[in-house]
Amino acid sequence: MRPSGRAADEMRQVSLEPGFSKYAEGSCLARFGDTHVLCTASLEDRVPPFLRNTGSGWVTAEYGMLPRSTHTRTDREAAKGKQGGRTQEIQRLIGRSLRAVTDLKALGERQIRIDCDVLQADGGTRTAAITGSYVALHIALQKLVAGKILPAVPLTDAIAAVSCGIHEGEAVLDLDYLEDSKAQADANFVLTGTGGIVEIQATAEQSPFDEARFARMLALAHKGVGELIRAQRRAVGLD
Repeated sequence: MRPSGRAADEMRQVSLEPGFSKYAEGSCLARFGDTHVLCTASLEDRVPPFLRNTGSGWVTAEYGMLPRSTHTRTDREAAKGKQGGRTQEIQRLIGRSLRAVTDLKALGERQIRIDCDVLQADGGTRTAAITGSYVALHIALQKLVAGKILPAVPLTDAIAAVSCGIHEGEAVLDLDYLEDSKAQADANFVLTGTGGIVEIQATAEQSPFDEARFARMLALAHKGVGELIRAQRRAVGLD
């Protein structure tokens, strides 16, 4: 029995609330159970120096956790004067994931900056951030199309992410903190709407897992991402 009482293939309650931020070109409050991440997309009519005069755009991301997003207060990284390794790793993952489904040439020489702020953490903050960021990005791009700046939304596919793990010997979908902290293995799957694999991060926490259990986690991830893609489509007005 999972601590939450969910079935092995059952997601937490997911909510993707578009337009949460008044000022951002695109925004989404992503809720995966008690994990809440605010994702905003900001449009800039410039690109990093290495892309100037190339005709190509860029999508990048920043990630951070509020001091009381967890059980105890943590200092803001700005107060420490530098970002931690975990923060850098996660924001690079978010950026890579979004660029994997963005036609940067069609975007033109403009940059979209994604900000992911964890308001409350209960496991799976990076997967919620990727899933919500896609909605924020899509909304920002829709506004460029509505303003006749772009002829079409320059996205080649949808993308979402979900965690899986081995808990008490069983593969389970969408781990919360209680499961994640005791899991024998945990993995994060970043998948496209058409089933493509963008990135997999998998770690044995207690003992190695075999291919059969990995295949079970991958199957669960495809199921979970399918549900998330449908929620994304509703959030951006495609369904």
